[in-house]
Amino acid sequence: MGATTETSDSLSTGLEGLDRVLDGLRLGDNVVWRVDDIEDYRHFVPPFVSAAAAQGRAIIYVRFGRHAPLIAPGPAVRSVRVDALRGFEAFTRHVHQLITTHGRGAFYVFDCLSDLLSAWATDLMVGNLFRVVCPYLCELDTVAYFGLLSQAHSHRTMARIRDTTQVLIDVRHANNARYLQPVKVSGRHSPTMFLPHTHHNGDFTPVADSRAATRLQAALLRRDSESVCQMDYWDRLFLEASELAKCEDTGAQRAQVLDRLYRVLISHDEQVLDLARRHLDLEDLVAIRGRMIGSGFIGGKAVGMLLARRILERDDPAFWAPILEPHDSFYLGSDVYYSYLVHNGWWTRLMRQRTQEGYFAEAETLNADLRQGELPEEVRLDLERMLDHFGQYPILVRSSSLLEDGFGNAFAGKYESVFCVNQGSPEQRLAQLEAAIRQVYASTMSNDALVYRRQRGLEAREEPMALLLQRVNGRYHGRYYLPDCAGVGVSRNLFVWEPDLDPAAGMLRLVVGLGTRAVDRIEGDHARVVALDQPRRLPFRDANDPGQFSQRDVDVLDISDNRLRTIAVRELAALAPTWPLSWCAELDREASERTRARGGAPVWRVTFAPLLERTAFGAVLQRMLKTLEAAYAYPVDIEFTAHLAADGRPSFSLVQCRPLQTLGPTQRVELPETVAEPRLFFATRGHFMGGNMDRPISRVIRVDGRRYGALSRMQKYAVGRLVGGFNRAFAERDDCPTLLIGPGRWGTSSSELGVPVRFADINRMAVIAEVAEIGAQMTPDLSFGSHFFQDLVESGIAYVALFPRLPGHHYHPDWLERLPAATRIAAPAETDPEVAACVHVVDVRTTGLRLSADVVRQRLLCYQPDKSAQTVDLD
Repeated sequence: MGATTETSDSLSTGLEGLDRVLDGLRLGDNVVWRVDDIEDYRHFVPPFVSAAAAQGRAIIYVRFGRHAPLIAPGPAVRSVRVDALRGFEAFTRHVHQLITTHGRGAFYVFDCLSDLLSAWATDLMVGNLFRVVCPYLCELDTVAYFGLLSQAHSHRTMARIRDTTQVLIDVRHANNARYLQPVKVSGRHSPTMFLPHTHHNGDFTPVADSRAATRLQAALLRRDSESVCQMDYWDRLFLEASELAKCEDTGAQRAQVLDRLYRVLISHDEQVLDLARRHLDLEDLVAIRGRMIGSGFIGGKAVGMLLARRILERDDPAFWAPILEPHDSFYLGSDVYYSYLVHNGWWTRLMRQRTQEGYFAEAETLNADLRQGELPEEVRLDLERMLDHFGQYPILVRSSSLLEDGFGNAFAGKYESVFCVNQGSPEQRLAQLEAAIRQVYASTMSNDALVYRRQRGLEAREEPMALLLQRVNGRYHGRYYLPDCAGVGVSRNLFVWEPDLDPAAGMLRLVVGLGTRAVDRIEGDHARVVALDQPRRLPFRDANDPGQFSQRDVDVLDISDNRLRTIAVRELAALAPTWPLSWCAELDREASERTRARGGAPVWRVTFAPLLERTAFGAVLQRMLKTLEAAYAYPVDIEFTAHLAADGRPSFSLVQCRPLQTLGPTQRVELPETVAEPRLFFATRGHFMGGNMDRPISRVIRVDGRRYGALSRMQKYAVGRLVGGFNRAFAERDDCPTLLIGPGRWGTSSSELGVPVRFADINRMAVIAEVAEIGAQMTPDLSFGSHFFQDLVESGIAYVALFPRLPGHHYHPDWLERLPAATRIAAPAETDPEVAACVHVVDVRTTGLRLSADVVRQRLLCYQPDKSAQTVDLD
């Protein structure tokens, strides 16, 4: 077993006889030992290590298996523990960094790769690991040993490994003897190299007699026929689960398999796993597998949808059965996302993107390339079968990442969801679906998603993208397809706008047509906001003119043009006589009479009053929210579509449920009844969100509404960029608690309605305030339940809407102007002077400015605490 002498281009296995069989090893060789038993792999490792040590090589032992160590501790070997349970990406990132650190010419021994199946539950990812690690090892002129159990992996996985590795050797047992047979040896050949060799006392003798070879192969075939069919580990796991599901009493075995499936299919998060254990049984998990493409997690959005449905179905089956529509969904497993990256050769780039230096820089090019890649062929075949199932019904491709919609991390609006209208030939429909999948995958590298992850300390967490592929609920109206109505519901109304509204009653945000207008802030259009305890009470927007703040446009799927489009409510009403608009809208009689005189169509105002007053619509949704909140032991946020019968009776498709982050209430805050006029910045009755507050304010950024209104469109966007620059100057929100106040809506994309910024431009503010600037015709609109709303809640940013003309509202911007010039913070020198004059940044630390709020009394003050001087009556 002694080491052989190396030639200039040949290295030793440590076994002289084996070196003769293989013609030695070469730099860049990855050597895979496919064995019946781990002890066979163990037999060949020590000689290799001894030979490498004798040559002064750096030897790294990558330890992750459950089996006993392959190498005894010693000065020549560095043993590195890598945690496979942290997931595929974290594991490969650790190994990649290890290889980078040790550089060229290092030698490696890896534990048996088959042990990774206990952590990852799928051969696919073992094959992917090999495809990303081995080329890098080869590139750096290393030599590495890997072990695999011959019966543990599917033929597809073994084929991928065989294609990637430089050397593949089978070690088998038959007739009380050990046989070694090289299957692949790159760059070397001899007349007997690929024959089976008997291994005895250090000698390797080829089986040169065909009669002996036939008997050997017959003996091996008998052994293989008695072994488990070489299915993917994932398929074997669910086959066992299916068999257990048919049995009535399987006890501990059933519990063990369930726990295993929860951890590879549902989540790592213990709060989510606790919900799954209580509400999803073995039959549910087997049913998920029946609708799954690929393997891995189904992601947070899919889990939330399934949990919510199961909770309701078991709560009161007789009540919910006629109300809750069955879902028609498929799941693209999270492993497909990683396989997509590996298949297109982007894994090294992903590793660069995961570094501090490449986090944003590499993501920009990855985002573009992810939209152009090729899906693995086996995935495309499964997608074709799924399209056969859906026919030509529209499909929604929804993000469902591992961390999405979890406790504390909603990722609301950070990843894309894409409608596939699903028209055309089968080939065209498949191409459209693949493009949608690539678009969602690309959104994992969007700036908003990356900023969100970094801000919440998630950039090092594994976050693969699964997809939820859902049939769009709705019906055809000529060329248009849409649900009757859709909406968002929250079990806690975090923005009650009047003191007598009950936050615990919940709130809805309703639209007709597709739900896109319920979750997004739509410029110039408005969803109907409903406080479930008092559905007729309108929000703070001018209650005397509800028509101004009602929905005017509808998002629909255009079957003829094969795209999502927006049309006016009045236009759709004329084209779709069977659309149940009379349940969602009220006829504006005065406006209709005026248009009729001009030959026009009736005018409808989307108020949802008939539905809320004459049906159980609101009561059913309130019960749904309360049931889910009780099961979660946490406030919840849902998305739904609704189908309305001729008599208005609703049935619901529940498409999303997630925990709702809240900002309070906390301990009661005592506010003064009056405040000295020179010390009051602003005050409001209601119209704020953030719970009970008593926050010091160190800096104020104010956009002057009058000056802003006079700017050009390009200058207004420059204002947004300037605000974003000040925001990014803060490392942490608490370093300098900042109040951002300006006209109209923050986060709008239209500069005519407010300041156009992304959430990443204001995410380090402590408070944002929107002011109704009458001269500029800009009105606040929090858009309750929208993604912007979720961002504020999750980030702990308080929100205030100021209407200076309403009773109980006071706004004194001159308070800032009276402060000394030394408190002003100048804009960068290159800033357009008119833009700089519009944005006032003031250091207010010496003033003692505070923002204080009492939720119970619905009062909020931004003021300098003081008991002297003339006071303002705040009622």
